[in-house]
Amino acid sequence: MTAPAVPVPPRRATLTRATAETRITATVDLDGAGRAEVATGIGFLDHMLTALARHGLIDIALTATGDLEVDAHHTVEDVGLVLGQVVAQALGDKRGITRYGAALVPMDEALAEAAVDISGRPFLAWNVAFPTEKVGALDTELFAEWFRAFAVNAGITLHVTLKAGANSHHIAEACFKALARALRQAIAPDPRAAGAIPSTKGVL
Repeated sequence: MTAPAVPVPPRRATLTRATAETRITATVDLDGAGRAEVATGIGFLDHMLTALARHGLIDIALTATGDLEVDAHHTVEDVGLVLGQVVAQALGDKRGITRYGAALVPMDEALAEAAVDISGRPFLAWNVAFPTEKVGALDTELFAEWFRAFAVNAGITLHVTLKAGANSHHIAEACFKALARALRQAIAPDPRAAGAIPSTKGVL
C-alpha cells in the first residue's frame, strides 16, 4: 500500500549577510520553476547561478555587492556561503526529502559528475582541474571556493568530479549543471517517505 501523501510546506527562505567585504541578499524557493534574478557584479558567476536555478528548478533571487576592486574572491566565496545557508533554511528539518542525488552532465567535450547527500555533515570532494587560470576575468581557482562555501553552509556532502574536458568555460558550466541536477533529485519530496526524516538516526 502506498503511503498517504503528506503536504509539503512552502520551502522558501530569505537571508541577508553584510560584512566589511560584501553585502548579499538571497531568496530561494526550492519548489520553483527555475527562475533566476541574479546580480553579483561578476558576469560569469551570474551565468552559472542562472544555470543552477534553471536546471535545479530552484527559484533564486540574489544580489551581491563586494570589493571587486580588490578581486572577485570575497564575492564568489560569500555568494556560495549565503546561497548554501539559505538553501539549508528552506529545507528546514529535511522531512520527507529524497536526500541523495547524482548527475552526470556533458557540456560539449566536458563531462562532470556531482553526487549529493543532504546529510548535515558538510564536506566537499573537488576533483576538477582547469586548463586555464581564468574564464574571462574570473580566476578558475575560485570555483572550488564557491563549491566549498556552498556545501559547508548548506550542510551537504558534495562530490564533484571532472571526467573529461578541455575548455574551462565548458568545465565550469558542466560542474554547476551537474550540481543542479543532483540537488534537484536530493531535495525532491519522496512520495514513499510519508514525511519521515530520511535517516536511521531520526535527524539530519
